[in-house]
Amino acid sequence: MSGAELGLAPPGFKPEDALVRLKRALQDMQLAERGDGADKRGKRVLEWAVDGQAITVKLARRLMQTPEWDRQVLRSEADLRKLIDELKKRLSRWEREN
Repeated sequence: MSGAELGLAPPGFKPEDALVRLKRALQDMQLAERGDGADKRGKRVLEWAVDGQAITVKLARRLMQTPEWDRQVLRSEADLRKLIDELKKRLSRWEREN
């Protein structure tokens, strides 16, 4: 029997709740929230938009005034955790490069 058949299905993804958790994680990483995104030392790191039952995000490849973006769509808590982990890795790499 699957988890869903046993009544153990994971709760549905709620973009508004996930966005609150994302913003909290951004604060923990000392990023400044600006409108629909976050900055590090005045440079854009992340942008997001809630799109129905998902969150579309753009993550900077490098810390630059005009960054190139990697795009992701968050449709689950696992996607959110992966984004936060990737952002932490990039921030660490950017700190080492500067």
